[in-house]
Amino acid sequence: MAKGFKGGMPMGGGMNMNMLKQAQKMQQDLMREQATLKDKEFSASVGGGAVTARVNGSRELLSIELNPEAVDPEEIELLQDMIVSAVNQALGQAEEAMNSSMKKFTGGMNLGF
Repeated sequence: MAKGFKGGMPMGGGMNMNMLKQAQKMQQDLMREQATLKDKEFSASVGGGAVTARVNGSRELLSIELNPEAVDPEEIELLQDMIVSAVNQALGQAEEAMNSSMKKFTGGMNLGF
């Protein structure tokens, strides 16, 4: 048998088990954090409060609120553009929160979250 091996396993296998346990704990923490973020809500308003969009951490649109004063049949295209802008801003907030949260677990490595 080769030096440093016992029963086919390298000596110091306990260290590998510790690393595995740490990785499993990190995975559990990550999953818990992701679940927490999915329940969070983010909102953004544009056009001086004319349009407000609310999304959740799962990147689902929850609601659109329109200020009645913003609805003018002649400016429907502007209103549509403001809705798109509000939704994109709210989704951006959700994305930033997810990225910020994931950095706790990745040590700042960019893993595409």
